[in-house]
Amino acid sequence: MQKRLARKLDLEMLLSRVKPHPTPSPDLEQYTISADAAATMLYIAAYANNEIIDRTVLDLGCGTGRLALGAAFLDAKYVIGIDIDRTAVKIASKNAIEAGLANRTQWVVGDIEAVCGRFDTVLQNPPFGVQKREADRRFLKKALMVGKTVYSLHKSLHDSKILVKKLKVTGDGVLQVSPSPFMERYIEKCGGRVKAVYALVMTIPHMFSFHKKKKHEFVVDLYVIGKREDS
Repeated sequence: MQKRLARKLDLEMLLSRVKPHPTPSPDLEQYTISADAAATMLYIAAYANNEIIDRTVLDLGCGTGRLALGAAFLDAKYVIGIDIDRTAVKIASKNAIEAGLANRTQWVVGDIEAVCGRFDTVLQNPPFGVQKREADRRFLKKALMVGKTVYSLHKSLHDSKILVKKLKVTGDGVLQVSPSPFMERYIEKCGGRVKAVYALVMTIPHMFSFHKKKKHEFVVDLYVIGKREDS
């Protein structure tokens, strides 16, 4: 049952205060999801699909906790965040304390393969495979093993400057798009089915020496994935 309707602006403000990783690794593709993209993702999960409030939530590759803390703020029953980077998890725990959400979150240092059990909802911003090809595959596979519904961000086939501009002027900043045929096949192979795909804008600041701009705006695809009935 829905407890309250949180304003998206309040959610974005909370997420903007989440401290990022001080020394992110390009090899691990530790790009912190932007506050506005995270808020949009969480708002779709919570209020369009009712899959956050009073639900058990897992954040795979949680980083410093932005998605997990957003889910806790939106009244998830409980939230677990796991990441292989000890520094990231330590910062996530501190972020939870500062946000007043420590009693609703649990943080684990470890590889995602260590996760067992079942969760109502899995949230993830996995590596896109820029540094290591197909790095997102194991995240998808694991998410579908432990979650009823998965919200997963991936590199978009639809990325273009025109679409970025279009998304920035839409009221909610999202557009429903078609899935990648490859992604759809792989998800089905893992026992899932694509329920919807939304394009949204992600903004990342200058983080690494090979970045040439102060900030980079690009389109990502948010896949909403359910379990296939025959899996």
